[in-house]
Amino acid sequence: MPLSRRDLLASTALAAAPVAPQHREHLRTGFERLAADGYALLSGRRVGVVTNPTGITRDAEHIVDVMHRDPRVELTAVFGPEHGFRGTAQAGGSEGRYDDPATGLPVYDTYLKSGRPLADIFTASGVDTVVFDIQDVGARFYTYIWTLYDCMEAAQLAGKRFVVLDRPNPVTGRAAQGPVLHKEFATFVGRQPIAQAHGMTVAELARLFNGEFLTAPVPLETVRMSGWRRTGFYDASGLPWVPPSPNMPTPDTALVYSGTCMFEGTNLSEGRGTTRPFELLGAEGLDGRWAAAANALGLAGVRFREAYFTPTFSKFQGKTVGGVQLHVTDRAAFDPVRTGVALLVTARKVWSGFAWRPDHWIDKLTGSARVRTMIDAGAGTDEVTGAWQEDLAAFRRIRKEYLLYK
Repeated sequence: MPLSRRDLLASTALAAAPVAPQHREHLRTGFERLAADGYALLSGRRVGVVTNPTGITRDAEHIVDVMHRDPRVELTAVFGPEHGFRGTAQAGGSEGRYDDPATGLPVYDTYLKSGRPLADIFTASGVDTVVFDIQDVGARFYTYIWTLYDCMEAAQLAGKRFVVLDRPNPVTGRAAQGPVLHKEFATFVGRQPIAQAHGMTVAELARLFNGEFLTAPVPLETVRMSGWRRTGFYDASGLPWVPPSPNMPTPDTALVYSGTCMFEGTNLSEGRGTTRPFELLGAEGLDGRWAAAANALGLAGVRFREAYFTPTFSKFQGKTVGGVQLHVTDRAAFDPVRTGVALLVTARKVWSGFAWRPDHWIDKLTGSARVRTMIDAGAGTDEVTGAWQEDLAAFRRIRKEYLLYK
């Protein structure tokens, strides 16, 4: 796909410096580079920021607070996603419209808004430039990347400029993994056909969305990181970890999430209501047979421990359930999506109570009915994961055009 002059500028914004090997003192986020340049990219603009508690500096200050007190930035609005700008809401919730007590800025709610209604919010806010800075976790069904997509589409409709400040993909950007969404299964946990573990940063995704999926491209500029390499895990970044949502407490959660979140589509607990969501999985009636069956597969980079836990909320609240805890032993070898499929296959074999959610939510999570129907038909892990390889190869070819880092 040929690049326009605007696309070329967008892909190289503030990116003249070569990417250095990843060391704690070398990595700089998009916001750090924007600030170091004196906010030149925002000069003379009325700015609104789409962000949440993860939009922080390396000193753990929120970028909204930093920009609000800087006379070089005319910050006039904040836009909050799922869980809200300050992060007070649980899954499936937001904070609504309010004035932020710390800054006095108006905060607008973007959650579950898209198209013209969201464009109208941007228009009403009076901004001319929308800035996006949220930490993603690398999975297609994590809603912040679709907030990015919806905000880009709405900014185009409202005639606004769009700037994405990049942050690391915490589980690396080595490769895309897992099934690719089929368009007829599009929802807010997957708007467009990308892989379940996309292996991209938010700036790279923004370029992909603009080049492949938006009906008309938005005036887009990206501020890339320096010092980040695709092989880097989050703990190499030197950045503080702020849970992007209440059930994403650590980078370890993000490591397994693109696989074990599929258990949201079953009657098993995915570990919500515990201190290790998505690492603990279980249900009443499950026992050590599940861990034994999963370990017998010899999956790379992971072992499974027989575990018992009592969720404080969500599925099986207040009840003791049995299941497994995932222990990743080799992050580089671990394939979260393959592991998630293997756990679904083995859970169905060892527990007669296994069932999918009646609304077939698993189809929305995996992007088609294929995973569910194949497992129901008795397919094994290799057969299920083999079924999406052609779609995945096609996505990887498209993805290559929009990558910013080595």
